[in-house]
Amino acid sequence: MTTASSVYGQSLYQLAKEEQISEEILQQLDMVDSLLKENPDYIKLLSEPSVKKKLRLSLLDEAFGGRVHPYILNFLKILLENGALRTFSSDRNTFKALYNEDNGIASATVTSAVALSTEQLSALKESLEKQSGKTIELTAKTDPSLIGGLKVELEGRLLDGTVAGRLSEIRKRVDQIVL
Repeated sequence: MTTASSVYGQSLYQLAKEEQISEEILQQLDMVDSLLKENPDYIKLLSEPSVKKKLRLSLLDEAFGGRVHPYILNFLKILLENGALRTFSSDRNTFKALYNEDNGIASATVTSAVALSTEQLSALKESLEKQSGKTIELTAKTDPSLIGGLKVELEGRLLDGTVAGRLSEIRKRVDQIVL
């Protein structure tokens, strides 16, 4: 995490951690990130150099003042003043990664050919938590091209138990034998 944008996220995390409000800040960062993604024109407006900086800052006050923690509002203003507002999502990701690391949380993504039931997702989450020793935040996706089985991405590792993955492995072995 050495990019310039991650420095902003790291700095905000350190401040929130010192103040013991990192969970509250993370929840509000998620909310702001969601709002900004739903309204990309707002970011364009706030990043437009032809609009006076004072007006752009007042637009942030109007949109978020009293609705988010003052640290987040000031964070947004710092990003705006430094021309880095477009890095907000990346900064939020850095904040979240640091929060997860300090709190023993790992993100996992499961991909299956068909949607998994709540019970299946719960069982998978429990199994991954036992294996990793961490609390798992599980995201589910579907991809019919997998044919069947599951593909799980956890902390940079890929566990592929899909039919498509097995067929690919068989194809590689056959190609090695034939060649």
